[in-house]
Amino acid sequence: MSAQVVFKYFPDLSSHQQNQFASLDALYKEWNEKINVISRKDTEHLYLHHVLHSLSIARFITFNAKANIIDVGTGGGFPGLPLAILFPDTRFHLVDSIGKKINVVREISAQIGLKNITTKHGRAEEVREKFDFALIRAVAPMNTLLYWISDLIAPRGSHAMPNGIIALKGGDLKAEMKDYKKIIRMVPVEKYFSEDYFKEKYVVYCPVTN
Repeated sequence: MSAQVVFKYFPDLSSHQQNQFASLDALYKEWNEKINVISRKDTEHLYLHHVLHSLSIARFITFNAKANIIDVGTGGGFPGLPLAILFPDTRFHLVDSIGKKINVVREISAQIGLKNITTKHGRAEEVREKFDFALIRAVAPMNTLLYWISDLIAPRGSHAMPNGIIALKGGDLKAEMKDYKKIIRMVPVEKYFSEDYFKEKYVVYCPVTN
């Protein structure tokens, strides 16, 4: 699947943004030949499984210019890198404990001309800065994520919703949602995108009060 699936849902992209998205396919394939940035069986589904999935967050919230966002455990740059293309005036800080993957994120960001991404090879608890929102693609329960990430959230923000954690999660989340009352929004990604891949995938938002 090509970048057209992104353009279908985001028709107002500038030509520069379209070129940036279109460039990702060849770049990730090239890097995946060197190291396992994403699953090898997933390389033909980059735009659906990784890029568009990341952009479901942009349907949930529009990040303000000058907002400060951290992507924890970014891996090959998801969801932070596609969101940085979409929100060029928002700052994204991408963190991962695997140095080879962070190096790929740096290289791809530079190759497509992204100016609003910074990166760190390390763990989230080593970060001392504060952020409006923390993004994560996670299988860990929300209470575990809050334990890991809450200290990264700034007490005040400039968005309509309070600062907090936005997680991309999948599967049957009923038990987790029942046990964790502070989660105030869980939106099915299929509300935004019609492809079957997004069934049982969710954008989960939890405010953090520090």
